[in-house]
Amino acid sequence: MNIKSYLLSLLLAAGLNSAHAATEMLDQVVAIVDDDIIMASELRERLASVTNSLKARGVEMPTEDVLVRETLDRLILESIQMQKGQRAGVRIADAQLDAAMARIAGQNGMSPAEFKERIEKEGESYLAMREQIRKEMTLQRVQSGNVNQRVQLSPQEVDNFLATEEGRLLTQEEYRFIHALLPLSPDARDAEEQAAKSHVASMAKRIRDGESFEAVVSSSSDDYTFTGGDLGWRKHEDLPSTFGDAAAGMKRGETSDPIRSPSGFHLIHLADKRGGEQMVNQTSVRHILIKPSEILTDEASQRLATELKQRAADGEDFASLAKEFSEDIGSAQEGGELGWTSPGQMVPEFEKAMANTSIGEISDPVRSQYGWHILEVLDRREQDVSEQIARGKAQDFIYQRKYQEELDAWLRKIRDEAFVDIK
Repeated sequence: MNIKSYLLSLLLAAGLNSAHAATEMLDQVVAIVDDDIIMASELRERLASVTNSLKARGVEMPTEDVLVRETLDRLILESIQMQKGQRAGVRIADAQLDAAMARIAGQNGMSPAEFKERIEKEGESYLAMREQIRKEMTLQRVQSGNVNQRVQLSPQEVDNFLATEEGRLLTQEEYRFIHALLPLSPDARDAEEQAAKSHVASMAKRIRDGESFEAVVSSSSDDYTFTGGDLGWRKHEDLPSTFGDAAAGMKRGETSDPIRSPSGFHLIHLADKRGGEQMVNQTSVRHILIKPSEILTDEASQRLATELKQRAADGEDFASLAKEFSEDIGSAQEGGELGWTSPGQMVPEFEKAMANTSIGEISDPVRSQYGWHILEVLDRREQDVSEQIARGKAQDFIYQRKYQEELDAWLRKIRDEAFVDIK
């Protein structure tokens, strides 16, 4: 019996009338995969999930034969990977799982408790969802552990990619424009057109004088009513041709002059942009980290950090103190030097202390997740980081593409090497 016929017979048996309740359907093995087995109940559950997902997304359903075969193949691959993870000792701790569930809840605008309540209210098992997320996290860790080492990326590859049209499109500037249109017929009389243009120009002036774009264009009258809205993030070539030229030279926060089109008069306001020249305020900083331990309590760590601050203030060399006392392995032998740091690079507590410390000064001890820090701000500067950002985007793009290629190859390899017996 082929897979399709076998599964259909199981589904038919599962739907027997209650008049035949005495006949109990037993679960059966669908496939043996190395040291694991896949049961018919697992296959039915996954088929139901896949079918519901395809219907919800409006995707055309494949034939039953294809759906069953592809679903079983996915279960086989998952089984092979989970067994590899088990042999390698891959474990997702409850704390990691709790953090992942909290992130999912947050992405849905809910607290963890509200998210759990919503899932159960919809008739789903929250515990089953947790275990499914744990399984997905395990699969991701197994995949990354076996595939990351296969992905090699050289600076020359990044240079070559940035020189291509694809690289240029990926790294070019993007704009977020807010647009307002005052409709006007292309056949409007000169006086009517001049009055409309004058009205739009006066609104542009109000915006430049400090009023918000949204407030100005929404204060319409019976004679002048605007339409439009947020155009979202777009690259220059994706902007409507009507105002593409006007948009090219605009700076963040600027509003255009009235733009005439067959539809009427337009105003565009550059709410934000990303890419191109990007200036950031950077800080040159060094620090000493004291980590609490079983031997050194949190209070004792704070006292030691306070003592080290006083010793540095009294004239002892900060770098020498860092080499002797700092437990930040990455910077201790460099005298605590962290180099030039950009916003968002450090943990929030460290960033706040750094922002509140003047050049040449040493901060009071500050607690972060890593322990107690004292930090010295050496200098500040404004730096154009557009090239680094462009290269970072290119590296991420190339890496993800190569990772997927290597992942597909690895999955084919482990599938070929595994013992699989489909019943």
